[in-house]
Order: sequence, then structure tokens, then C-alpha cells
Amino acid sequence: MNEQYDDNYWMAKALEYAKKAENINEIPVGAIIVKDNQLIAAGYNRSITDNDPSAHAEMIAVREAGKVLNNYRLIDCTLYVTLEPCSMCAGLLVHSRIERLVFGAKDAKTGSAGSIMNLLQDPRLNHQVEVTGEVLAAQCGDIISQFFKRRRAQIKALKKAAKN
Repeated sequence: MNEQYDDNYWMAKALEYAKKAENINEIPVGAIIVKDNQLIAAGYNRSITDNDPSAHAEMIAVREAGKVLNNYRLIDCTLYVTLEPCSMCAGLLVHSRIERLVFGAKDAKTGSAGSIMNLLQDPRLNHQVEVTGEVLAAQCGDIISQFFKRRRAQIKALKKAAKN
């Protein structure tokens, strides 16, 4: 019997990829793409590691999904990502024709799925993405908050050591 998984289940999977990013000292954002109740692609932030400003979790997952499906259009796919996409990634989702986006934590500084703008549902564009936000928001937000708290402490310690 083929079990149907819900948004919480898939977001927990995306969080596993966020932890992979954290393990390599990247901003801990993870993304997965699901089609027909199957995980077909995944990614996590690698911008620093790859020296690539476009190596966001969503970008990596979408690229992988295109290869898996042998199509640049990701029809009937859902992207789960632990942080609300930025404008670059939101534009990617429109161009790739993702059907649905599910995100965890809101991003008040760069979020383009409703926080600072809603690029994904702009009626002037030729495709709109269904959006469900704040799934496992506390867990998704906590991993990012803790990462930046540690990073600020490390920077403070380095500055202190440099003065001595």
C-alpha cells in the first residue's frame, strides 16, 4: 500500500537537508522536491562551499529535479524548503512551473513568498505558484536562529582574540 505523506512529514525531510548545510558551516536551509508522493530531488545551501551565490537549497533541488524528470518544467511538483524563498529562488520557481511551494520559517528580510513581496502569486506573471507557509515554522526558524547566534559569538571571539 502506498502511504500518503503530509506537509509536516516532507518538511521534516527538508530539515534533514538543512542540517547537512549546517554541518558544512552554511546557512542551514534545506529543500526537497516531491512528485506523486515521492522525493525526487533535494538540496541544501552551498553558496560558501561552492563560491556560488546562486547555490541556494531551492536552486540545487530544482536543478536536480530537472535532471531526474528530464524536463526543465517541474509540472505537478511541490517544493518544500525550510526558509521562505528569496526573489532569485521565487523567480526560479515561477520559471520552472513548480505547482506548489511549502516553506517553513518566514524571512522578513528577503522573503518573496509574502514577507517583503509575493513574486510567486503575482498575476502579471505567466505562472502562479500555490503557497503554504509556516509549516514546522518553529523548528525551521530555530535552526537558522541558532546558526546565526553561534556565528555572531564566533566573530565576537575572533575580534576579542585579535585585540589581545
